[in-house]
Amino acid sequence: MTSTLQLDHGSLVALCGNFNQGAYLGRIVNFLDSLAARGLRVGVERSFGSYLKEAEVPLPCEVIDLEEPAPDTALIISIGGDGAFLRAAQWCGRREIPILGVNTGHLGYLASSSADDTSILLDELMAGRLRTERRALLRLQGVEMPDSFWPYALNEVAITKEDTSSMINIHTAVDGDFLVDYLADGLIISTPTGSTAYNLSLGGPILQPTLDCVILTPSAPHTLTLCPIVVSGRSRIECCVSSRSPRYRISLDGRSFVSECGGKLLISEADFQIVTLRRPGDNFSATLRHKLHWGSR
Repeated sequence: MTSTLQLDHGSLVALCGNFNQGAYLGRIVNFLDSLAARGLRVGVERSFGSYLKEAEVPLPCEVIDLEEPAPDTALIISIGGDGAFLRAAQWCGRREIPILGVNTGHLGYLASSSADDTSILLDELMAGRLRTERRALLRLQGVEMPDSFWPYALNEVAITKEDTSSMINIHTAVDGDFLVDYLADGLIISTPTGSTAYNLSLGGPILQPTLDCVILTPSAPHTLTLCPIVVSGRSRIECCVSSRSPRYRISLDGRSFVSECGGKLLISEADFQIVTLRRPGDNFSATLRHKLHWGSR
């Protein structure tokens, strides 16, 4: 179910981004000025603000800490690529603050707009023409994680071998029923949003991002008949890893740690969702054509 976002005069908008914006600094300055000119309160995430100050970008706005966003934060704007968007999703967490992605990265599949058309984007934003779209996350349980590690993933949970030539065996069950032992380099458990990320590079299917399902895609499986499969988004996926090596690696949206073999992992749907903003005309079919160059010759 979708709705539109309507900002009021004085609404607080938080900006975050990556630290490789050299070619876009001028446009970021104009973007900050344009937000303020439209009567919005603008806050810049602390580390992004430090980067902009070092680049001698004037900040006519407050610096904020997105680890604990102000209660009246109406919108987070992510400036960068998909990595910056994923960090914004982590900051939002279960607060469900809408995120608007402005792409200054390579692909920016999660972003709704490019840095070249921010003026039109802001007009659409203030006119209440941007619609919300809710995206499911995965939750990891059952394994000891580093302190302060966020156990959720918007794209995927990746279970992979740890820098060795030996494959790992991933004993996998879905909703308590044994599925298969994946003897492979790894297993990628992906959301529909993440279907165009790691999953796609391994030959997994592309899914409409609002579907209620999960993809299991093996990486370099020893048995060629092991294909990607799609299960219900409400499924509880249990995995137990064994290997000649005593350890393996777990990654959530690129944030990783090493775990000991044995024990049981549980991957399931999170009890909250991430809210993204989409522009008029920004739909699944258009994204496939523009981002993945479908139909190009």
